[in-house]
Amino acid sequence: MLNRRRFLSISAAALAFSPEARAGGVPMHLWSGIALGARATIRLSHPDAAAITRRAAAEIERLENVFSLYRSDSALMRLNATGRLDAPPPELLECLTLAGAVHGATGGLFDPTVQPLWAIWAERATAGTRPAPAELARLRARGGWPDLRYSASAVSLAPGGALTLNGIAQGYIADRIATLLEAEGLTDILIDTGEHRALGGHPDGGAWPVKLAQGGAVGLRSRALATSAPLGTVFDKAGKQGHILHPATGEPAATPWRAISISAPSAAVADALSTAACLAGSRAEIDAFADAFAGARCESAIPT
Repeated sequence: MLNRRRFLSISAAALAFSPEARAGGVPMHLWSGIALGARATIRLSHPDAAAITRRAAAEIERLENVFSLYRSDSALMRLNATGRLDAPPPELLECLTLAGAVHGATGGLFDPTVQPLWAIWAERATAGTRPAPAELARLRARGGWPDLRYSASAVSLAPGGALTLNGIAQGYIADRIATLLEAEGLTDILIDTGEHRALGGHPDGGAWPVKLAQGGAVGLRSRALATSAPLGTVFDKAGKQGHILHPATGEPAATPWRAISISAPSAAVADALSTAACLAGSRAEIDAFADAFAGARCESAIPT
């Protein structure tokens, strides 16, 4: 019920389908391993594919050491354990800045400080129960996003606070990998970290056709797409207590949406907006969230 892991893949790079690749017979190189706590693959057809995939895998590993909630020694876990992190990695600061922008644009619905609430829901779920209202009230009283302080010198939380960046970090990592591969001179790549990021278009021409789980497809060219489903991960066997919590109540979202897909130039922005949109009460509200970010738009909002 509580598995938040996602499959990661990077495929069809620069020469994969080009006439030069066909004529030159450049083979497809496959790397497979673990990234973001999930099975991962990188497929590239390029003369230096092995070296490029090693660098991409190393970058994913480095960023996991910043954002992971599975690794006890990641920067985020050290922050959560002590409430303060001196000399934070610049990637953490950049991600927090983006998170703050989405927090503001969504009226506080996107709030990474819900981690203590999420943790108690997960703990109670393993016992087949749910948190008591008094427990949720006690955790909410510890503070929220306005109590977070971050600068180049330190990040600090309210006493007893903790962060989860699972609603934005996958998208952020997709953006970083796209930047790395672009610096290698590659284009026409689709990156999937659970959120999709297209670098260029499809090697055969046109956009990458990315299918939506809720039906339909979105064409991506130099653009990202993220989909969130309130009941995609649940705390209860009945499948009614979803994993996206309302920061004001600590309760799973009482949402009218089955799935929401948002596209944007940035996968991090699309990721965070789609998460917050699950708490929105109307399509007009979702569209207003997206309008706050250049180039962002809601591609699909499927009601329950």
